[in-house]
Amino acid sequence: MPAPLELDPTASPLAFFGAELRKFRKSAGLSQEQLAEIIRFSPSLVGLIERAQRTPSKDLVQRCDEAVGAEGELLRLWPLISREASPRWFREWLDIEQEAQSLRTWQPLLIPGLLQTEDYARAMLRGEPGVTEEQVEKSVQARLERQIIWSRPNPPMFWVLLDEGVLQRPIGGRVTIRHQLEHLVQMAARPHIAIQVVPMAFCATTGLLGGFVIAQLAGSPDIVYYESTGHGQMTDRPEDVAAIQMKYDAIRAEAHPQHVSIELLREAAKTWT
Repeated sequence: MPAPLELDPTASPLAFFGAELRKFRKSAGLSQEQLAEIIRFSPSLVGLIERAQRTPSKDLVQRCDEAVGAEGELLRLWPLISREASPRWFREWLDIEQEAQSLRTWQPLLIPGLLQTEDYARAMLRGEPGVTEEQVEKSVQARLERQIIWSRPNPPMFWVLLDEGVLQRPIGGRVTIRHQLEHLVQMAARPHIAIQVVPMAFCATTGLLGGFVIAQLAGSPDIVYYESTGHGQMTDRPEDVAAIQMKYDAIRAEAHPQHVSIELLREAAKTWT
């Protein structure tokens, strides 16, 4: 049987992880079959991961790390490879999101990803036509990994404008949406997160065509990410950013104050009990 082709570790983050896993496995004197038996996954899956043909779950990475004695080296690569589960057009925004000093967002349809619970994210992603369960789980883990910014010593300031209709849309069912709304109340208690609800009585059409995020970075112009059907777009063109900022200010002017908004979130959670 011919020897397997050597993987180019510079080809992608997933290829780098595959090469590192193979290096640590061989140093530990383990075959793919032996490693698979230890971590309780199939040998074929281990092979696919080493060949950069499959993105591993965080649980699998942790098991591999312990099995080969990597002392955390493999696990430290998880944030890098989890981005492979995100659409290519979204990966550049992930870097900006991690570096931002502040983020301002308007969401007319959904809870923003940085504040989603695991069950809410899973239910939302399952709604995409043709998506497989494996794709859903990869995307859920990638979304949860984005939320590590809240564990930083200096997380960004996050200003959230949320349409009141989002509170009444039972994505995932009554239990899931109740837990999601309770999670929002808990997150809003943090000093760097502010959530304001825009009442449904707000009759203007400003912002109804889609959500957006404005990122402020140190020493750089603001960057806007806005959503459209099937994908998102980014821009730092001054005229585009100014237009989105004006739209944000117009929507925020109609939003409830934060203390009123938090009470609305609590009341909405109770309605799903």
